[in-house]
Amino acid sequence: MPWSDKQKAYAAQVTRIDSDVGELVDTLRLMNIDEDTVIIFSGDNGSSFNPASEIGKRFDQASNGLRGFKRGMYEGALRQAAFAWWPGTIPAGRVDNQPWAFWDLMPTFAELSGANPPEGYETDGKSLVSYLKGGDAPARDYFYWELHLGNRPVQAARFGQWKAIRNGIDRPIQIYDLSHDAAESNNVAESKPGILAKAKAIFKEAHRPDPHWPLDRRTAEHIDQARRAWEIKKWRDQNHWIPENAVKISE
Repeated sequence: MPWSDKQKAYAAQVTRIDSDVGELVDTLRLMNIDEDTVIIFSGDNGSSFNPASEIGKRFDQASNGLRGFKRGMYEGALRQAAFAWWPGTIPAGRVDNQPWAFWDLMPTFAELSGANPPEGYETDGKSLVSYLKGGDAPARDYFYWELHLGNRPVQAARFGQWKAIRNGIDRPIQIYDLSHDAAESNNVAESKPGILAKAKAIFKEAHRPDPHWPLDRRTAEHIDQARRAWEIKKWRDQNHWIPENAVKISE
């Protein structure tokens, strides 16, 4: 089947970023600063597209065997590969599946640079410096996610081998054992009352109440801002908008 323009554009973007990262690494080596530089590369979500969509089918977005895709709370949306490169410091060829999260990067970079976070700075993240050098990932009680899209905000938590998902404050909590069910196909909430109770406690503890981000609805302000943002994006797409200060790269 011929490739569509959308599929070609996506493939071109992936190819371009791959070649650009390669050029960056080559440049660091030429400047002889590669051993003083750390690169951490990752996507910001799991599968980007619905496996049934035009791009999802072409690039086999369901090939990882995980449930869900971007903007969801299942592993197919949250689980993402990454690589870290730091010659002479990060062990070459090491492959590891211990989990960490993007909110760990700020503490990591702060430690590496010796910077002191500003007063009042708060984070759930933990430094990955020891892990990058070959140690274990930081220990923690749980990971927590919260996403406010549509009229029903969703939550998820991962603690040990267990994963909890609530697709709306008025929906039941689902429990999955990731050690045996990475595809999240068997909800064991009814047979694991103790794990379910722990998930409820985590959701209560981890959520920080905010009038702008209630769990039972979307605010009118949020709805209006999202509508206006999409109108701007559509106008820019239709008019092939380019920022005034964009730098033209010669061929």
